[in-house]
Amino acid sequence: MSDSTSTTPPEKMKALVGGRGKDWVLDDVTVPEPGTGEVLVRNRAASTNNADLPMLAEADPTNGGHGKEFVAGFEYAGEIAAVGDNAGEWSVGDLVMGSVPSAFAEYVVADHRFVQPRPTDLDPAVACALPTGLLTEHGALTTAGFTSGQSVLSTGATSGIGLIGVQMAKALGASTVIATTRSAAKQELLKSVGADIVIVTGDEDLTETVLSVTDGRGVDVVLDHVAGQTFADSLPATAEDGHVVNIGRLAGPQSTIDLDALSYRHLNVHGVSFGFTRDWEMADIIAGLLPEVIPAVTRGEIRPKIDQTLPVTDFLLVAERLRSGDAQGKVVMTF
Repeated sequence: MSDSTSTTPPEKMKALVGGRGKDWVLDDVTVPEPGTGEVLVRNRAASTNNADLPMLAEADPTNGGHGKEFVAGFEYAGEIAAVGDNAGEWSVGDLVMGSVPSAFAEYVVADHRFVQPRPTDLDPAVACALPTGLLTEHGALTTAGFTSGQSVLSTGATSGIGLIGVQMAKALGASTVIATTRSAAKQELLKSVGADIVIVTGDEDLTETVLSVTDGRGVDVVLDHVAGQTFADSLPATAEDGHVVNIGRLAGPQSTIDLDALSYRHLNVHGVSFGFTRDWEMADIIAGLLPEVIPAVTRGEIRPKIDQTLPVTDFLLVAERLRSGDAQGKVVMTF
């Protein structure tokens, strides 16, 4: 499954480097070599994430940062350019996508277990905005023991990851998907990706509305991207023996909850953070995408929200767009 002719990788590549100032620098760096269990990916497009700007600021030596240089970015899409020893069944030319540090570069090295297959008809500039959302939302649904026919509440669902979660829940057979947003203007966006019911939290009480539309029962699974008071309000909106999974903390990490709502409803509360420190967990989650989620992506049932797509040479415009706070979805850079 190749869309390119494989060639020997060059010695140098273009990459966005942090740690030299307040902005990335597009520079020539050495192309990495895949070690045992790794593959080298010729990167065609990379997607931004919420962590990109904070990492850049923390490294800025002109403003008290640590000054350690690093290749920025996490999400990529391209094709396999080289395969290390014991790197699974990947072959040169296989179409792939994934999430790994140092992705804002023409070539990316990744653990073969963390690489996801890219559907043949999925353009890299779209595919690169999927991997983090796919593994995060599917990992959360798996943690909650989600099964087809259950109902799902997604809080803060207009985030890039949240939008993927709504689509995924529907694609995997959720009976009802309820999504929340603070902005009435984003109701149609949520409905367009499959939300059956949208709650505007500034105008409606989350707990009361969920209980009303579920005949007092509550939802089976909560995917909470907000935390704070929203997390607390989600507990009494969850069905007995239901599962609440905290994924993000857009409203901050602190929450004061009613323990009666937790205990009397026999709820299961989970916290997840799918980073790169628990290899076994990441590998299992990514493998779990293959039976149902990747086919849903292939069918077009799961797509990311793309704000802008720009060449990597316009990286200053990318940073400006991210800093503005106006981006609606992912900003993508092509190589």
